[in-house]
Amino acid sequence: MRRPRVSWMTQADGRILETLADSDLILSPRILAVNTDYSRHYVSRRLGKLHDAELVEKVDDGLYQITRKGQDYLTGDLEADELQIEEE
Repeated sequence: MRRPRVSWMTQADGRILETLADSDLILSPRILAVNTDYSRHYVSRRLGKLHDAELVEKVDDGLYQITRKGQDYLTGDLEADELQIEEE
């Protein structure tokens, strides 16, 4: 499936979502950073954006899992306009 192109998303966002989906686990930014080759700080910032777009949810302090919407993004079942967030 083809994923929608969204202006605010980065390549890291896809890798983060894929890692969460593939593992089917609740993960911390640190663990995601180790598994995606991005810094923990950068992963934390991207998780904030993904959370704003409801693609991931925070299940506890510093722990995240992918949402149904995040799964739908990965399979190409969302339109780009469903993923708009307030950009800074």
